Amino acid sequence: MNLTMLCYCSMALTAAPPGASYGSYGFVQEIGVPGPGSWDYLSIDPAARRLYVAHGDQVDVIDIDRNAIVGTIADTPGVHGFAIARELGRGFASDGRAAQISIVDLNSLHTLATVATGTNPDAIVFEPTRGEVYTFNGRANSATVIDARSGEVVATIDLPGKPEFAVADPAAGRIYDNIEDQNLVVAIDVRSHAIVGRWPIAPGQGPAAMALDSTHHRLFLGCRNQRLVMLDTRDGRVLATLPIGQGVDASVFDAATQLVFSANGEGTVSIAREQGRGSLAVVQTLPTRARARTLALDPASHRIYLASGTRNVPDSLRILVYGPTVAH
Repeated sequence: MNLTMLCYCSMALTAAPPGASYGSYGFVQEIGVPGPGSWDYLSIDPAARRLYVAHGDQVDVIDIDRNAIVGTIADTPGVHGFAIARELGRGFASDGRAAQISIVDLNSLHTLATVATGTNPDAIVFEPTRGEVYTFNGRANSATVIDARSGEVVATIDLPGKPEFAVADPAAGRIYDNIEDQNLVVAIDVRSHAIVGRWPIAPGQGPAAMALDSTHHRLFLGCRNQRLVMLDTRDGRVLATLPIGQGVDASVFDAATQLVFSANGEGTVSIAREQGRGSLAVVQTLPTRARARTLALDPASHRIYLASGTRNVPDSLRILVYGPTVAH
């Protein structure tokens, strides 16, 4: 099947060179994605220069150097997210409607196997230290841990409420997960598969998005009460909060620029930076498009990719690309 990019607009920005001083973010272009208009997480493989777009019952693959669709992973019913294990040559799709993951060959994009999980697997994370995949099962209040090589389920972790976004922290040997309906973050030890921290996030409520600065031991939580919460991963203390836009569903952290991005469904991205020890400041509110609530970051170009469309309207999905200008 010959899949091509439906819309390739003229680039409004040029990529900033390595070592440049970055200014504000602006629009670069959009990429049309055919098929179902429903979508969820975006994932980037920086080494392979690929963006994975989970939507409907498929995952489309975009070459982020050419900004063109180069393949499709089919038959992923109700897919929410896609985790990448580059060293294994495998990817893992959380098939929410089928209560399973699909194990995918990253070269052929063919499904190698499926593995049963708890009900409605949503967020999905690959933990490289032990080579395990974690699915966070939204209607089961649990996490399923799967050996990425064998495909065997090695643990099921009961969670204290409804899980949302999660990240792996290999340096700390932990997985962090938002418990959305309890206003908590849990820390899971990757060796014992036990919860070793339960951290309240007040004044944040409804934590939906999560990004990690592992070097400085910081979690950034995008919350549904329009707050970004900065948490210390060593003891779970809330260090700072600031206002963000409405309808956040994803956040990312750029280690090189020290910027935190929160995608808000209202049609903005809140861009913040840590100021000194324990404070945050918004440096830009970037206009995007209504319903652009999930995003991914390319750490090489520092561009961000957002998804927006009209749910249940075929061929309405667009990937919106924004990038930094070079400060002079």
